[in-house]
Amino acid sequence: MVRMEDIPVKELICSAMEARKKAYVPYSDYMVGAAVLTNELRIYTGCNIENASYTPTICAERTAISKAVSEGWRRFQAIAIVGGPRGDKITQYAFPCGVCRQVIREFADPDRFIVIVAKDENDYRQYRLSELLPESFGPENINV
Repeated sequence: MVRMEDIPVKELICSAMEARKKAYVPYSDYMVGAAVLTNELRIYTGCNIENASYTPTICAERTAISKAVSEGWRRFQAIAIVGGPRGDKITQYAFPCGVCRQVIREFADPDRFIVIVAKDENDYRQYRLSELLPESFGPENINV
């Protein structure tokens, strides 16, 4: 298990900022990048990808997690998220939507998983997933 002090917060934020540059957002102009950290300290990134019919749009967090899961990684320690209107300057914190919180919950211990929302590598906040998704429903609720 990775210790809190071993989470490369600034590297995750920088990776998320780079991923944000690849966002496909012709409708909202709201660009988001995410970087998820596996238990084995591998980083997978993702950006949001919009679609004209809206429903198939995928968030950056789910893109990053899908990439990691498709490569065989199933347990995660942290995620960094950066987002805001198109442009280089990020002026707000972008939190994961409810669907993303539930997808993260599928692969993470809510009391240990860290969600980092950032404007840049020096201006960020950290939360445990359990703070953002209290009383959550996870795999252990089904496998009883």
